[in-house]
Amino acid sequence: MPNEQGNKTIWITGASSGLGLALTKHYLLMGNRVIASARSEGELSQLAKLYPDELSFLAFDVTDTSQIDATRTALESMTDPLHMAILNAGTCEYFDVDAPDWALFERVNQVNYLGMVNSLQVCLPKLKQTANAHLVGVSSQAVQAPFIRSEAYGASKAAVRYLLHSLRLDLAPDDVAVSCILPGFVDTPLTQRNDFDMPFLMAPEQAAHRIANAIEKRVFEYAFPKRLSALLALARLAPSGWFKFNARKRPSEG
Repeated sequence: MPNEQGNKTIWITGASSGLGLALTKHYLLMGNRVIASARSEGELSQLAKLYPDELSFLAFDVTDTSQIDATRTALESMTDPLHMAILNAGTCEYFDVDAPDWALFERVNQVNYLGMVNSLQVCLPKLKQTANAHLVGVSSQAVQAPFIRSEAYGASKAAVRYLLHSLRLDLAPDDVAVSCILPGFVDTPLTQRNDFDMPFLMAPEQAAHRIANAIEKRVFEYAFPKRLSALLALARLAPSGWFKFNARKRPSEG
């Protein structure tokens, strides 16, 4: 089993903030070279001053299919080999059934699911050329049980999970390991917009450390924190109870 904590070249999407930025910092600290992608550099510009030789920025909007060929060419010119890709870019919007914005489904899917498909077109050829390469995709604990207003987000992350499960089968002959990460609530710019309690909220640095440990062990599917996983396991065992507890009520119902 190769050591993935140091001396590797890693491509990370959604790297300019939140979990992606924390993962970028973690892998740089461990002595890796990181190619960080996002629509804009954000905090990466300051990080690059600390790691001028180890950190490279590759602009990529995962929703823009016109950028795929140029981004793939740029990535191939920047690294040989590519040991790992962490496809982390994501977004979240909540659906209001009383005032439905049906375009929301397309917006969320374009980033979370199709954005991963677009990213695969960029990195998969290079990963398949590398011995013991590793493909990592970020899904969500939201796929474990239904949540109110999460129709678009949960469906897109469930699609990501299924995609990674299937890729694991198809990439086995190419010696490309696949890991599917299911985080709980992580304190990022996305979750800071939430208007509800987030149980077991975790700092992005802590989440990045846990993810990196799972990647190092080549765990196929890693859901964390365990307390949230246990709660959602109960929801699957007792779906009627989960429904009664979580179902939205009209104001007249108290």
